[in-house]
Amino acid sequence: MSDPMRATDVRESAEPTVALSLRSLTKRFGGKDAVRDITLDVPAGSFYGLVGPNGAGKTTTLSMATGLLRPDRGQAFVYGLDVWGSPLAAKKLIGVLPDGLRLFDRLSGEQLITYSGLLRGMGREVVAQRVADLLHAFDLEADAGTLVVDYSAGMTKKIALASALVHAPKLLVLDEPFESVDPVSAANIRDILARFVSSGGTVILSSHGMDLVQRICDHVAVVAAGTILASGPIDQVCGGLSLEDRFVQLVGGRNQTGSLPWLRTS
Repeated sequence: MSDPMRATDVRESAEPTVALSLRSLTKRFGGKDAVRDITLDVPAGSFYGLVGPNGAGKTTTLSMATGLLRPDRGQAFVYGLDVWGSPLAAKKLIGVLPDGLRLFDRLSGEQLITYSGLLRGMGREVVAQRVADLLHAFDLEADAGTLVVDYSAGMTKKIALASALVHAPKLLVLDEPFESVDPVSAANIRDILARFVSSGGTVILSSHGMDLVQRICDHVAVVAAGTILASGPIDQVCGGLSLEDRFVQLVGGRNQTGSLPWLRTS
């Protein structure tokens, strides 16, 4: 005869299959809905792209999902933990690269990653080893002692991503991580993220780069005017089209008038 308590223990200890679950997230600014009733499930172990035009609500959605901005209505769960009901426990599982990046830029790159690790309650020896590993992985060893305020835009993006990884999160939420990053560094970052996902992590990536999202993501959600127009496995959402063509089809707005007849060279 099976033990009912034992069965309950197994269910409760099972790894959640959804890394991020959003339920009716809504946020208004100045009487206007920036995000309206967004509901979305991000499978654990997925590389999930979030695409949409400027002002679509992507950044607002990610900010609410990660505990940076309180929603007017709705809930967000990270591996089953309520982001707003149990913020400390939920945030231990998340690494965030936010939009409008603001860092303690009077610290050196090495100090910034170290501070991020210590802030998470990690031991100094563990932090020191991980800082060394991250500086090497992001090719920042030569600039470890340079103040972040003196970093280029691409270097700043890399040191911020390294800081988001130092505590080995289960979920990475990245808002335009490749913006201002040179091609070689972008390739290295893609490799790091791919290894993170292959080892069981989950990445949510917001980007305007349709080709990039189609190349590296296995799931995608198209957001416009604060709502989700389509979501799911990327091949299913695209339906045989490129992601860019499917995006334009869903969002609309392409000018088909053929105006500017004077714009010719002969």
